[in-house]
Amino acid sequence: MEWKLFADLAEIAGGRAVEVEASPGDTVDDALDALLDAHPDLRDRVIEDGAVADHINVLRNGRSVSHDEGGETTLEAGDELALFPPVSGGSGGR
Repeated sequence: MEWKLFADLAEIAGGRAVEVEASPGDTVDDALDALLDAHPDLRDRVIEDGAVADHINVLRNGRSVSHDEGGETTLEAGDELALFPPVSGGSGGR
């Protein structure tokens, strides 16, 4: 299964796409654990008080897993997983 990482998360992991050991039938949390095991430097940026930080968006097929079963959402073949940190706006000038 592949994670797509954005902004500083991609920099920390050393790439925008990271393959992890997760299969259909596993959960999003299983795939996230595999990602954090492979790239432990991400853990401090993604996990806060033992859970995914509120400001980190976890997406499955472009939809936040918070709209489904959260980390317990079951993965299916062909799923696309992504992690988005907060995105700041531009200069604000008009």
